[in-house]
Amino acid sequence: MTPNPDRPVRTLNDFPPGRRVRIHRLLGHGAVRQRLMDLGLMPGIVVTVVRSAPLDDPIQVMLDTNHVTLRRHEAAAIEVSDEGPAGRPTN
Repeated sequence: MTPNPDRPVRTLNDFPPGRRVRIHRLLGHGAVRQRLMDLGLMPGIVVTVVRSAPLDDPIQVMLDTNHVTLRRHEAAAIEVSDEGPAGRPTN
């Protein structure tokens, strides 16, 4: 992802529940970054922000049918772009 001076860098931490975002890169290092990748949080993947805990930490995201819970400081290390509101699944 090439930095765009017109649009600030946004992280997974910046989006409210109900938004779909595409992961561009993981900013963390070491074991935390590896664990995020092991959970499926990799560049190119689209995730949906599901909900935030009552005290705003942690947040829950959904990748396909898997739910992952992240601390806010972990979510702040995931650079993303907005893909729009999450749609309702069709039956």
